[in-house]
Amino acid sequence: MTSFVVFLAVLAAIVFWGIGIYNRLVNERNRVKNAFSQIDVQLTRRYDLIPNLVEAVKGYMKHERETLEAVINARNAASSSLDAAKADPANALAMKELGASEGALTSALGKLFALSEAYPDLKANQNMMQFQEELASTENKVAFSRQAFNDTVLQYNNSVQNFPNNVIAGFFSFALASFLEIESEEMRSAPEVSFT
Repeated sequence: MTSFVVFLAVLAAIVFWGIGIYNRLVNERNRVKNAFSQIDVQLTRRYDLIPNLVEAVKGYMKHERETLEAVINARNAASSSLDAAKADPANALAMKELGASEGALTSALGKLFALSEAYPDLKANQNMMQFQEELASTENKVAFSRQAFNDTVLQYNNSVQNFPNNVIAGFFSFALASFLEIESEEMRSAPEVSFT
């Protein structure tokens, strides 16, 4: 009878230990989703600013239609990629596509701001100056949110891969999360939005 009680006690300890690991993995997976939701807020703000920026620029840059269209197309592609990534922030392909589309948007915005230098009236326009300031602020918030997300993904992935957590993670199909990375070095920095 004593050995049976000891066996039950050991079995109960193992079960509670497994439940503890499982709950910690669920909590960390939820932190990854929460960290991504912070990126979502900032990127959505960025996407909402871009049509207003294009409208402010449109009157001055009548001959630069293809640049304006490239910005809008890149914004729409990035917005679609964000929607796909929101569905599953741990999906590696969705994160890679979001990173690529964000890089393309940053590049298109950089071209827009470079072209706008040739329009002195545009540089002095109050709406344009306000949009550039809001966009620069949003770019900084995106960078901080992306850093927090990647830190959370690192912590989660370490928990999933470390022994003995990996046994529980494998049994319950906890997949590794993917970092949000920008495709090239030139796209890793916020676009220059200064008109001074």
